[in-house]
Amino acid sequence: MSASPQVPQAVDGPRLGTTLFSLTNEFHSRRFTFEQLVAKVAQLNLGPGLEIVGFQSVRGFPAVSDEFAARFRELMAQHGLVPTCLGLNSDIAIRRDRLMSTEESVAYHEPQILAAAKLGFPVARYQFTASAEVVRRLVPLAERVNVKLGLEIHAPYKVNSPEVMAYREMYDKVNSPCLGFIPDFGATARTVPPPYLDTLRNRGISEALIKVALDIWMSEDELPAKRANFAREARATGADPAAASALGVIFNILVPQDARAWQEIMSQVIHVHAKFYDFNADGSEVCIPYEQILPVFRDAGYSGYMSSEWEGQMYSDADGFEMLRKHHALCRRILRIGT
Repeated sequence: MSASPQVPQAVDGPRLGTTLFSLTNEFHSRRFTFEQLVAKVAQLNLGPGLEIVGFQSVRGFPAVSDEFAARFRELMAQHGLVPTCLGLNSDIAIRRDRLMSTEESVAYHEPQILAAAKLGFPVARYQFTASAEVVRRLVPLAERVNVKLGLEIHAPYKVNSPEVMAYREMYDKVNSPCLGFIPDFGATARTVPPPYLDTLRNRGISEALIKVALDIWMSEDELPAKRANFAREARATGADPAAASALGVIFNILVPQDARAWQEIMSQVIHVHAKFYDFNADGSEVCIPYEQILPVFRDAGYSGYMSSEWEGQMYSDADGFEMLRKHHALCRRILRIGT
């Protein structure tokens, strides 16, 4: 599959890219190999940035063979793509009997960071299950191999959530250029994906309970209170526990937050997850206010990469490439990037 040249972009705002996580359906169904995904991302001009998730895309990860590393770099050069971010796994619950200790978690992350360096990724995304102390201990390695560690600020957390503040305070104390944040736009949502709610209606969830869930979702309560309130309402209506649990997912994947909140940490943003779900007839994202969010990043001078991240595969079998194409078109229109 031959690739089309990537459209150049002036560096006056976020630069576009894609995470292969968006193409999970295409990969897991075996319709595309890893190399075919990379080639088609380039062919459809969905780069130039390319993000991958280590455990999803690299067989044997975090071990990376010399052959795979060389081939990956060849693919980037061949297709005019730029490696932007490697998604790490911060799974501290891989044992049945207990969670990882701090020392075990540090050891678990170290080879993943080395893998990022070997593959040429300048940024490695970590998750909240890697504690602030774990990340602090990883800084010397990150500095040595020149890989920046980025906490993905993902719903249900906000810029000023206590969980995020713990990392912000550690960052201030350590003061390392290898520490930063990766905003996930699902933490700046305006509503919940209507198609997801439709799947729940088909499972028998009542309109009344859906309305209650959305009202709780829009509230200013912290996550524990939202979950407790929803659980109480679900029990009161006699909702099927499995279906109610599926509805409760909305509290974890999206959270309402003013787009301007990102300004507080903009100087420490090292990558962006441009989360999206669906589009209306005029091409706007239905859940996430891109018309408000992207100007905040552009006007603040952010010129790093932004990975288009479709999470609609949670409820949809739509063509991931087509969804990415629509998302890039939206971002280009807002940012006034030539096509």
